[in-house]
Amino acid sequence: MQALSVWPSKGVFWAVPQLDYNLGSSSIPSRRRGRRKLWNPEDPVCQYRSLAFLWVSSSSRSDRVGVCCGSPKFDFGCGLFSGYSKLKILLLCERKRGSFGASFALAWALEQQAIGNEFVKEDSNSIHSLAGNTETVDIDCLKVDGARDGDENDNEEEKEAKKNGEVIEEKSRNVDVRALAHGLEFATTADDVEEVLKDKVELPLQVYSTMIRGFGTDKRLDAAMALVEWLKRKKETKGSKGPNLFVYNSLLGAVKQSEKFALVEKVMNDMAQEGILPNVVTYNTLMSIYLEQGRSVEALNILEEIQKNGLCPSPVSYSTALLVYRRMEDGHGALKFFIELREKYLKGEIGKDADEDWENEFVKLKNFTIRICYQVMRRWLVKEGNQSPILLKLLADMDNAGLQPGRAEYERLVWACTREEHYVVAKELYTRIRERHTEISLSVCNHIIWLMGKAKKWWAALEIYEDLLDKGPKPNNLSYELVVSHFNILLTAARKKGIWRWGVRLLNKMEDKGLKPGSREWNAVLVACSKAAETSAAVEIFRRMVEQGEKPTIISYGALLSALEKGKLYDEASRVWEHMVKMGVEPNLYAYTIMASICVGQGKLQRVDSILREMETLGIDATVVTYNAIISGCARNGLSSAAFEWFHRMKVGKIQPNEITYEMLIEALAKDGKPRLAFELYSRAQNEGLNLSTKAYDAVVLSSQVHSATIDVSLLGPRPPEKKKKLLARKTLSAFCNLADVPRRAKPFDRKEIYSQQTEGNQ
Repeated sequence: MQALSVWPSKGVFWAVPQLDYNLGSSSIPSRRRGRRKLWNPEDPVCQYRSLAFLWVSSSSRSDRVGVCCGSPKFDFGCGLFSGYSKLKILLLCERKRGSFGASFALAWALEQQAIGNEFVKEDSNSIHSLAGNTETVDIDCLKVDGARDGDENDNEEEKEAKKNGEVIEEKSRNVDVRALAHGLEFATTADDVEEVLKDKVELPLQVYSTMIRGFGTDKRLDAAMALVEWLKRKKETKGSKGPNLFVYNSLLGAVKQSEKFALVEKVMNDMAQEGILPNVVTYNTLMSIYLEQGRSVEALNILEEIQKNGLCPSPVSYSTALLVYRRMEDGHGALKFFIELREKYLKGEIGKDADEDWENEFVKLKNFTIRICYQVMRRWLVKEGNQSPILLKLLADMDNAGLQPGRAEYERLVWACTREEHYVVAKELYTRIRERHTEISLSVCNHIIWLMGKAKKWWAALEIYEDLLDKGPKPNNLSYELVVSHFNILLTAARKKGIWRWGVRLLNKMEDKGLKPGSREWNAVLVACSKAAETSAAVEIFRRMVEQGEKPTIISYGALLSALEKGKLYDEASRVWEHMVKMGVEPNLYAYTIMASICVGQGKLQRVDSILREMETLGIDATVVTYNAIISGCARNGLSSAAFEWFHRMKVGKIQPNEITYEMLIEALAKDGKPRLAFELYSRAQNEGLNLSTKAYDAVVLSSQVHSATIDVSLLGPRPPEKKKKLLARKTLSAFCNLADVPRRAKPFDRKEIYSQQTEGNQ
């Protein structure tokens, strides 16, 4: 049998006979998707995937031959050769599935004189029509296991095979290499391998390296090691070819896939003993192994070792180094590494390898660096501690380097922002998306609104909502609910602090942005006006609430009654009470308490009795707050005797008085010229363990001096220390006021402040 030249190509191997042949024409009819197609034998190369058979025919009219085969399970190529009289075909191709991806070889060879070790390349114009007799075609089949597409070691072997022109010789015999590989799966020693392969044909080393990679995929490292030991023994005993660089690279890859990292040193030592120098593929595999082991520094040192040994790192080398930086969570290091790499590439120091398309590979490395930095930033966001400053610095450095993540990466980073300190990062990412991209996800905007509220940056959240209204996308119900909830927080703060102007402007802001305030929002502003004793503002807010179609609640009426009571507008308060009852709103304890104080202010003490009886009828028990309101009203109106009477009624009702009760009553009695009675109440409060204010102590002392009462002031004990008023921190109050553009110092109420510009325009 004449020798065949092996021509490796990507995913398929062509073997071209070195001999002349003379064959007739051939063609393959096939059916694909309902259409019948006849392959033209004059086409030099074709490829079909719908066929599962090979059909060869010949005729004496022409000197040509065509082969085409395929199957959904296999990737087959087909070629056209001419110029030989008797032929064997060798076609190696990959199976799409399986550990070894069983490959098939079909050989045509001519048993005549050889014409040399060169490839025969024919195009469609080189087909010659020659007369002759039909020759017999002998077909031998050799099944070879193929590796995966894109394997770096495969590419190296293909180049080496093309360079050396390796030859396969076999005479009319079928060798199923896949079956051999399965037979070696459980081999552990070279003797086990010898038992399986002793009577088999000698295969090229590329086949052995392919089997070794398959063993690595199946994590059968013992079989791979045994096969290499068998090759070494065979070299020593029979003088055959021993394991070469590609075999050892495949073995090193099998060690990595099997995660038996302890054997790495043994493999490298065996290579050194065999006199085989590592290549870039070897070093790349070592870097990957160190990466898997978490030996990041050693992995980066391998890159330097490649250059020291006079080799040029491949794109895989650089991408593996970037993976090392990702493992180290060093985004700045990855960015610096790429910048240095780019400088070398622009200077022409790298990228000289003609076998690599460095222009495309460099673009891939650039995109990969962006991806690495993005992944590192996500890791920073989920770690404990505030990583926001270093993340923002990395974003700025990436901008300076011309590396900008896409919108998808920015939005994923936003989703990773979940803690309060992340709001600065989320805001920066949001700004970048708005400035650099035409669209943004509504869900991302809602997430930022939520995060701003969590970080107490409510005004920033409102700005996001305003952008949704002005720039899109259109806000949905969740957007509305989030913003309204933030307004509620702000309005609640305004209510607690009595910053009524802030509350009014918040309501105006809501209406300007299409947000309809509910009773909760209106009530918050009404309570703020009541606390600030802004009676006119409370009346206008209540009126505006009704005009907007919002039904007042008992809280609304209670806040308005309180504001009117503080403004001493008792008649107006009575009319509000009557309107409340008419509207069917049932008074609560707070409303009854305010109304009792209003009746005291009007001097209608009998009406106070009727209110308490009405409360008792409805099952509402008067509390110390109710009696304090009545006693305070009496004290303010100079009715000390009535105040003292309600104090006794309070004791009869078994309601324990508190500091406010005693202080208000003592001050009323002292002002009314009853120092001895005030002294007795002060002593009683002390006996009950109550700590009265300095104001009550001074009132007793001053009254006894003015009215020349024979009271031993020393019995009162030492003057109590002045109670410090709980004041808002200046910084906090200023921040609250500046946030809503509200002046810190009070100024006269202006009715125009109640209405927004839009509302004023409609009036």
